[in-house]
Amino acid sequence: MLVRSGVQQLIAIGPVLHEYRTQFLSKEVKSSFYKTTEEALDKISWEEFNREVILIKGARLFQFERIVARLQRRIHGTRMEIDLDKMAHNLNYFKSRLNPGVKVMVMVKAFAYGSGSEEVANLLQYHRVDYLGVAYTDEGVDLRKNQISLPIMVMNPTEESFPLLLTNRLEPTLYSIGLLKSLIEFLQGQSCIVHLELETGMHRLGLEKDDLEEIIALLKANPNISVASIFSHLAGADESKHDTYSQVQFESFQNGYKKITAALRIQPIRHILNSSGILRLPNLQMDMVRLGIGLYGVNPTSDSNDQLQPVATLKTVISQIKKLKAGQSVGYGRRGQPDSDMTLATIAIGYADGFSRSFSRGAGRVMVAGKRVPVVGNVCMDMTMIDITGINVHEGDDVIIFGEGMPIQEVAASINTIPYEILTNTSERVKRVFFAGSY
Repeated sequence: MLVRSGVQQLIAIGPVLHEYRTQFLSKEVKSSFYKTTEEALDKISWEEFNREVILIKGARLFQFERIVARLQRRIHGTRMEIDLDKMAHNLNYFKSRLNPGVKVMVMVKAFAYGSGSEEVANLLQYHRVDYLGVAYTDEGVDLRKNQISLPIMVMNPTEESFPLLLTNRLEPTLYSIGLLKSLIEFLQGQSCIVHLELETGMHRLGLEKDDLEEIIALLKANPNISVASIFSHLAGADESKHDTYSQVQFESFQNGYKKITAALRIQPIRHILNSSGILRLPNLQMDMVRLGIGLYGVNPTSDSNDQLQPVATLKTVISQIKKLKAGQSVGYGRRGQPDSDMTLATIAIGYADGFSRSFSRGAGRVMVAGKRVPVVGNVCMDMTMIDITGINVHEGDDVIIFGEGMPIQEVAASINTIPYEILTNTSERVKRVFFAGSY
């Protein structure tokens, strides 16, 4: 099988494979066998691997992530680690809260909240979610290029994107009469699946109550346009103090939905709940829900929840360690000026990576060797200085920006923002490393 697949080299690790090493005879495939991962790490000349595609596969107990780390060239030591098993757990947790038959749309906009759209979408396709949602057409096009065949709703289409929508089987959201008219003109009778967004109190995008008569007339006159779903957004599903307002929005939505569907004699999917709503307002589930940041293990509500598992860990490395005397300054503008002697570490992350300049001068903290330490001076474009006085660490050691021991909610709160912004601000130049076991 290896020969037929064109595999040139096999590295087998584990006691069972090692036991059968003498039975593996192949002139075409170079092979080596090791009892443990430790033995492989010690004996293999990893520097010899160059311009090759390497598949690394095995049970978690073998700790093959150590091999991945050895193979990776640390040109830029900052990376976001995404645990796909935890993501699958979160997906199943949200599914468990749904009534039978309720569909799931998962939002993968904004580079899947910073986690990597194609990889996340492949996981969701494997787990057979019903819909994907993106913000813009180009995000949907990228998913189609990566063999994602699930239905994809585009929340903010433009007239310029209509050709790409059609050729890539993407389904636009119609939030205004003008957008519908432009789509009709472009289609010239071609078929298209759309979604209607109703304004019920979010006051962002959406069809107003006064628009519905004209929308109905236009759709009646253009039967080539099929309505897959009608939806709206709750403005305050994350807090109980807004529950009355959420109920008013829901009733407004129901009225709009009934008016459209009665006139057109259709029964499209209804959906209004986001991650917060799934957790807090189960009575408003209707036909489908839209799962967003909850998939990534972030609880967007003010209620406690110990079932969600954080998916992403942002790490960097210590580039250099220095000894400073009291009175010496640190960084641009000399904004870091320690009162006493300090051990200073420069880490390989800055605001170009998404580590906000707002973390400057002690506002932000990171985790080194299990201890939280403050930022010193101003965050630079590509690096940041931290106080590691009294901590036994070395150049090249890992630093956790957020993840285990550094909850992203706390990191966000330290600069008065929200986890959404911390996740989505993580630059695409930051390498994403994905871990998967059962998936």
